[in-house]
Amino acid sequence: MAKMIHSMIRVLDEQRSIDFYNKAFGLEVAERLDFETFTLVYLSNKESEFELELTINKGREEPYDRGNGYGHLAVSVEDVAAEHARLTELGFNPRKLVDFAPGGEVIARFFFIADPDGYEIEVLQRGGRYL
Repeated sequence: MAKMIHSMIRVLDEQRSIDFYNKAFGLEVAERLDFETFTLVYLSNKESEFELELTINKGREEPYDRGNGYGHLAVSVEDVAAEHARLTELGFNPRKLVDFAPGGEVIARFFFIADPDGYEIEVLQRGGRYL
């Protein structure tokens, strides 16, 4: 059986991305590996063993083309409304809070936010399958 351990995204500005993920989701640098042409930064917190790997290609100045294949990352929080307010206060401009109720009953409460490189992150209320 396979165990999911990390997802990787390419970012332009290492410190800007570290600051965003720390302030937005409490992720800390677990390890930083510096190579001649690129740097890998692994971010994590005590909530999960899963890590986010930031890849910084040295010398790159233009934004990455995420194309039409990238979907989103997702995190769950105890109080999605409070997180929405906190991230708004930090100036991160989360999108509107949504109660997803396709059959009349709310099955998910969430909002989306973009990181400094435009990667989408879904922030979900903990509960049901979103623990």
